[in-house]
Amino acid sequence: MILEMKVPSPGESITEVEIAEWLVEDGDYVEKDQAIAEVDSDKATLELPAEASGTITLKAEEGDAVAVGQVVCLIDTEAKAPESSTYEGGDEGGNSNAEKDVAKDQKAEPNKENHDKAPNPAKETYASGVASPAAKKILAEKGMDAKTISGTGKDGRVTKDDAVKAVPSMGTPTGGNRSSSNTKMSMLRRKVAERLVEAKNTTAMLTTFNEVDMAPIFALRKEYKESFKAKHGVSLGFMSFFSLAVVRALQMYPAVNSMIDGKEMKSFDFVDISIAVSGPKGLMVPVIRNAENLTFRGIESEVKRLALRARDGQITVDEMTGGTFTITNGGVFGSMLSTPIINPPQSGILGMHNIIERPIAVDGQVVIHPMMYVALSYDHRIIDGKESVGFLVAVKEALENPVEILMNNDVKKALEL
Repeated sequence: MILEMKVPSPGESITEVEIAEWLVEDGDYVEKDQAIAEVDSDKATLELPAEASGTITLKAEEGDAVAVGQVVCLIDTEAKAPESSTYEGGDEGGNSNAEKDVAKDQKAEPNKENHDKAPNPAKETYASGVASPAAKKILAEKGMDAKTISGTGKDGRVTKDDAVKAVPSMGTPTGGNRSSSNTKMSMLRRKVAERLVEAKNTTAMLTTFNEVDMAPIFALRKEYKESFKAKHGVSLGFMSFFSLAVVRALQMYPAVNSMIDGKEMKSFDFVDISIAVSGPKGLMVPVIRNAENLTFRGIESEVKRLALRARDGQITVDEMTGGTFTITNGGVFGSMLSTPIINPPQSGILGMHNIIERPIAVDGQVVIHPMMYVALSYDHRIIDGKESVGFLVAVKEALENPVEILMNNDVKKALEL
């Protein structure tokens, strides 16, 4: 029986995927549920498992864009498994994957000795590199040696025309590697690019900045970090403080937690925070659902779970769909200041940056404190300057007074210690 394997739907609104990589070769025997390919959608990379055991015939090439429901391979379910299956890595009695690779390399490099032979050098004569009197004068003005020029005159003589056309070196190093290569972008990378351009072209995006004194949070983490991790199994990071500060600010300024829907402004009575994380396939933005109902422990646990799934390529489309506001942390890469781009159709994104000790004035005295610049990019079509600045100030207030504003003056209760 020949089984037709079709591309399953990775999620709503996705009609096309791209064959990123075949994990098997045409004619291989595959086991049921064995991963046979990786497919890219515009949201994530997913593995395609074999629906049955048998010999596989590929019907699409790597890099092909295929529609959801399209047949990409055939599996002959009546074929018998070989004595040594490469799915388990092979054994001494059969051809291993390594042996296949060696055979492929040998096949791909026929007559290598012939290809490696250098072409015959150009024939030189007694006149090679000798300049005519007119050419000699021009080359002297340019500070060039006739021997560095390939002459077109009789027997290789350098003519006046050769000297005129010769371009003197301006000291640019030569002889190094100047090769280039083109690599096809994945569907996920192309979709990210499209969305970034769309955000720049379709929103009235502005960015406002502020700075946060991180000393109070540093003090809290220093005192409670170990006990928090011992009890909850996750670290007390900065993301929980920022997420809870954002939740409070969004509740104070609901326009920032809104988006344009046609000719209407759609507002939300919940807060789904998208967090930008770097995965093996590029930038991914999983969502923390109903962040307004989560504690410090809840947010840190969810951030860790989503980040691990993104890193391991296990994140699903549903986990990246939605979101009413985004937080991105360029500080982990060393960014001092940036203007983050809105994640459409959202209307706001908060950018965190690296923490650097800087001198600031406190009660008339110059002191050194750990400081962070924060940036809010917002869609000016529905968010006014007053709301955007007020939102960022509210975030700053909460971060600089976490015990009073975020913990209700009860640290141990807030951290569930």
